[in-house]
Amino acid sequence: MTAITAALTEGTHITEPMAALIADVRAVVARGLSPERSAELAAEALRGHVADPGLLTADQRVGCPERYTQHVLHAEADGSFSVVALVWLPGQHTPIHDHVSWCVTGVHRGTESERRYRLVPEGAAARLVAAEEVTNPSGSVCGFAPPGDIHEVRNCGSDTAISIHIYGADVVRLGSSVRRVYARLDGERD
Repeated sequence: MTAITAALTEGTHITEPMAALIADVRAVVARGLSPERSAELAAEALRGHVADPGLLTADQRVGCPERYTQHVLHAEADGSFSVVALVWLPGQHTPIHDHVSWCVTGVHRGTESERRYRLVPEGAAARLVAAEEVTNPSGSVCGFAPPGDIHEVRNCGSDTAISIHIYGADVVRLGSSVRRVYARLDGERD
């Protein structure tokens, strides 16, 4: 496991609504489209399921007091995509990171805050610049593909937040969806 991966669980029960979401994503991935277009279409698929109260089992909604929890719900046998539930207790967050593949996220419960960054080249070096603050309430869905997917996610609320993430990679084999973790900018919160 990498620093970005919290408590990782596998082999969880698939609910009927989750099975329907997996089938929809499988149909998107089977089209063999660009990463950007796959993310757009997978986001549309997730939008139709993310608010379903029966999407997750009770065990898949359990968090960990030390760090956010990643429940692997499905990893496609051919490695083409994975579906995970991330459970965030108040104050829990990721480091600043980017991904190995396209990614779609949808907030199932609660609210997540996201700070997006852009990488600015400066000669032989580069630096991060905070580009946007986004609040993602329950039911919101977004998708992206590298490059340009550098961000940090945080639960700034007082209740548990749960989000569904679909990655265009097998997170079980890779151990994480994260490609790289970035140093925090001077003066930024931790």
